[in-house]
Amino acid sequence: MQLAFPEAQPDDTQIETGRRIFAGETTFLKGVVAMDGLPPDDRVEICFAGRSNVGKSSLINALTGRKGLARASNTPGRTQEINFFTLADLYLVDLPGYGFANAPVAVVETWQRLMKSYLSGRANLRRAFLLVDARHGIKPVDDDIMALLDRAAVPFQTVLTKVDKVKEKDRARVLAQVRDGLSKHPAAYPELVLTSSEKGWGIPDLRAIIAALD
Repeated sequence: MQLAFPEAQPDDTQIETGRRIFAGETTFLKGVVAMDGLPPDDRVEICFAGRSNVGKSSLINALTGRKGLARASNTPGRTQEINFFTLADLYLVDLPGYGFANAPVAVVETWQRLMKSYLSGRANLRRAFLLVDARHGIKPVDDDIMALLDRAAVPFQTVLTKVDKVKEKDRARVLAQVRDGLSKHPAAYPELVLTSSEKGWGIPDLRAIIAALD
């Protein structure tokens, strides 16, 4: 029986293509606080979504090889805008974290409404990468965002972060929980990406996947 949601395994040619693209310059374009501030939808766009403090900024920094490109913090809720970066003919988008955030309730509600509006209405959004902390697996708040992506018909691919923080003997249990959760969502892309920004695990694979989204 074939395993549902196996780990992504790009081949050597795809890995090299991803390396070349991400070797180019990545530039911060703008931070957006309202839908009318979005840049033109004139190129392929991918976004990174996840719970507060899941490691989105660290992952973007690892992908681009630029340590300070996206602002990483141990404080949940640090990213309060939709941040756009340009790479070749791509937009890379860092979304505000959802779930718990260390900010006033009204501020959290405002930026999370913005995030949901973006996910529901961005025509050139080719794929959302949903980051899930490997130490905790899928939480109910992740299910809420997955349901939103289902309704918006936005394909999403799950990226497990901080895999190096999970003992090898516990990884099978986490993977089983994630696969079971994804099976309920028709917009879920069928392959998982396992990463560690600190160790560099899975970064070449994710670069290759993004590079193939033309």
